[in-house]
Amino acid sequence: MEPLLDQLIEALRCLPGVGPKSAQRMALQLLERDREGGKRLSEVLERSMELIGRCTICRNLTEQEVCQICANDQRDKSLLCIVESPSDVIAIEQATGYRGRYFVLMGRLSPLDGIGPAELGLEQLGEQLTSNPPKEMIVATNPTVEGEATAYYLQRMAQKHEVKVSRIAHGVPLGGELEFTDQSTIAHAFSSRLSI
Repeated sequence: MEPLLDQLIEALRCLPGVGPKSAQRMALQLLERDREGGKRLSEVLERSMELIGRCTICRNLTEQEVCQICANDQRDKSLLCIVESPSDVIAIEQATGYRGRYFVLMGRLSPLDGIGPAELGLEQLGEQLTSNPPKEMIVATNPTVEGEATAYYLQRMAQKHEVKVSRIAHGVPLGGELEFTDQSTIAHAFSSRLSI
């Protein structure tokens, strides 16, 4: 049987960006210096795996049937922002004054990986666009090939339901310099330029 320390190190490798050395450092840190922290981590992790699911309205992660954002009557129901993941919701909430609703795809269209409209909950989104259409649907998928394909699909859905659709801007980051920006970002920023 594999030693427990090796099992712990291997289990920690399930985390993104954690290789063998990082997993080993984490395991040893917990065992040598922070056993109480390790116990708390295991308890919270176990409860989280059991109790956190998806919101029945927006598909964001939540302990409740309906997440705090969807349950908040102060949110603007005329705006619906489509994002790829719960981390995108957190980023938008922290960086902007956006007060509308969300729909979390939990991925992006990628036929080669077997991810189609059904896996992204687009049927559920279509039902929402029919029963409770927003005035504007904001597509906030990432500027990758799959993200752009997903954005195009979402644009077609919005048009079919006669919902105004917009796409978040992409381009040179604030504080960035053109000479250090990749060519595709510059090309996209240049083609999407705005009047001032």
